[in-house]
Amino acid sequence: MPDFSILFAALLFGSVGLAAFVYGKKNASWRPMVIGVALMVYPYFIEQTWLLYGLGVALCAALFFWRE
Repeated sequence: MPDFSILFAALLFGSVGLAAFVYGKKNASWRPMVIGVALMVYPYFIEQTWLLYGLGVALCAALFFWRE
């Protein structure tokens, strides 16, 4: 059973990814869609807590700074 911090990070970044994907689909923009899919999928493959949060914050920052 995963730790609570891993489950929380997966839920947090997965929901941000879903919102980014829906936003990108609505506006026909591929950047938020790709980052949103990455945010939803990557927690399944990462087991270290620090890496999970680090990559999630980096992808959220990319979503914020790499807009059109």
